Amino acid sequence: MENPITISEYPYTHLPDGEHAPSITAAPPADQHSRRRSLTFVLLLSAVLAVCLITGTMFLFPTSDSETVKKSTVLPDERVEVEPRGVAEGVSMKSFRRPSLGVEPPENFPWNSNVLSWQRTSFHFQPNQNWMNGPLFYKGWYHLFYQYNPDGAIWGKQIVWGHAVSTDLIHWNHLPVAMVTDQWYDVNGVWTGSATILPDGQIVMLYTGSTNESVQVQNLAYPADPSDPLLIEWVKYPGNPVLVPPPGIDFKDFRDPTTAWRTPEDKWRLIIGSKLNKTGISLVYDTLDFKHFTLLDGVLHAVHGTGMWECVDFYPVSKFGENGLDTSSNGIGVKHVMKASLDDDRNDYYALGTYDPISGTWVPDNPKLDVGIGLRYDYGIYYASKTFYDSNMKRRVLWSWIKETDSEISDVKKGWASVQGIPRTILFDHKTGSNLLQWPVEEVNKLRSNKTVFENLEITAGAVVPLEIGSGTGSQLDITAEFKVDKESLERVQKTNEVYECKSSGGASGRGALGPFGLLILADKDLSEQTPIYFYIAKGSDGNLKTFFCADHTRSSKATDVDKEIYGSTVPVLRGEKLTVRILVDHSIVESFSQGGRTCITSRVYPTKAIYSNAKVFLFNNATETRITASLNIWQMNGAQRQTEFSNLVL
Repeated sequence: MENPITISEYPYTHLPDGEHAPSITAAPPADQHSRRRSLTFVLLLSAVLAVCLITGTMFLFPTSDSETVKKSTVLPDERVEVEPRGVAEGVSMKSFRRPSLGVEPPENFPWNSNVLSWQRTSFHFQPNQNWMNGPLFYKGWYHLFYQYNPDGAIWGKQIVWGHAVSTDLIHWNHLPVAMVTDQWYDVNGVWTGSATILPDGQIVMLYTGSTNESVQVQNLAYPADPSDPLLIEWVKYPGNPVLVPPPGIDFKDFRDPTTAWRTPEDKWRLIIGSKLNKTGISLVYDTLDFKHFTLLDGVLHAVHGTGMWECVDFYPVSKFGENGLDTSSNGIGVKHVMKASLDDDRNDYYALGTYDPISGTWVPDNPKLDVGIGLRYDYGIYYASKTFYDSNMKRRVLWSWIKETDSEISDVKKGWASVQGIPRTILFDHKTGSNLLQWPVEEVNKLRSNKTVFENLEITAGAVVPLEIGSGTGSQLDITAEFKVDKESLERVQKTNEVYECKSSGGASGRGALGPFGLLILADKDLSEQTPIYFYIAKGSDGNLKTFFCADHTRSSKATDVDKEIYGSTVPVLRGEKLTVRILVDHSIVESFSQGGRTCITSRVYPTKAIYSNAKVFLFNNATETRITASLNIWQMNGAQRQTEFSNLVL
């Protein structure tokens, strides 16, 4: 271990913009040796893949009946306020909207093809082009079914099911579209669904269709050839729809069936999201054959004031084990997770609780942290998520749709929109007993290369330090970092009544005694563009410390028509723990995991200068009364393979 390196020459009272940025010297890495680290098919049919229309190529595609736009075309600046996508069709808003509705939209930024090309991800899943948004493991292949618009880079009425397969959840092969809008009961959209694998290996797929009258109904489909590990062909049940909205439920508030689980009576049980007035609810159905259903009295769970629940999910986690559990698992040592995507604010909330299979109800452990008012999977851009049990690796895996937060005009210019988040493993946090842990699946580590190590860098109050990471750029990175706060400072700082929130406390420029400090990613050398991922520690009047984990997008881009919010929340830190973070940078998507995945933030970032070789990484400490010691590992990340030829696929 090298001696600590102290870097304090460069005062840092605020994160500077442009010409006011200081001239700074890089900290040397402790080790710059390059290192390469290098069926039971998991139906990844994610309800979370609800709308990840990903259209990223240079191909031509129609944006209207009379207009065709090439990806490299730069359209003239014009103010355009597009009607929200999806709302009229009876689902959540699919186009990005800033909180200040009713205000004249910002000037459209004059994007060029070079900048737009940089935004396409390298190791996140996305279709070759257009707009996208289910999972499963079967005969050796992971299957991902996702909502896809074959006609353009925005939400459309003809949403179909795209289909891709993988052996490792990272490298994907695109297959033909699995299901299209060819029946009266799904002519206006083949929407979110879930797969259930029966004990004899059969697959049944339930999905929401939007009828010719825009009524939301549930339909049954199954593989045409169960012996085909790729599941190319699908058959829709002739008796569809198998479920219609029950009395008292609006025809546009009945969607997104879950994977089914076994009951003590040897039936199959599932839930569907809905609402009654402003109360979000999960309707409970039992079935023996997935063709005939019984609606149970009451609901699995309901929370007043949370609005429509969509993309609901329900699954068990082990209180003691390190493996995931099959969806039908229950008993001693098992907690159940209830999750809902809230249509009102387009965030994914979850709560831990106890499931009673006899009454068909679930009760949260802590009513103050109930669904929709407590914990979230992710405090950034993360929606319509869905888990599945990976029987191959004995784990539960979480998928999510990551929308764009630029303008629809930009999406049309680049020819694609939305990506899938990196699949995450889900575990119960045995240490806190009150939350889940989310972590990128281990397969992503195979993409690591060219590791650079920094050990025991001391960063004084107000310092900013560039990190030299070799010849690679800062556009594709896997960063792990540990931060240690000076113990004397923690004891010396006065108790306060400070009320801190990531969103409203000045972001990374808002200075306090014990924060903020962390990393600047996707930053240019002058720091005119930067995305800080950071911690902030507040010392309360009782002397207790409260830690926040935040992502500040206010200076992420010079563009005027992109999201520039500050995201984040508190993160539990137990006595004796160092502060830790892992950050996956993949061009315009950044996924950050603090304290082993207790609190996560997904960012969409659209820099105009900090791209390609100009994308840099810095450490910063904007606290006023403490120094920080940081140790980091930074890997360059290789790209994932995405193949379109499937005729020669073999395990």
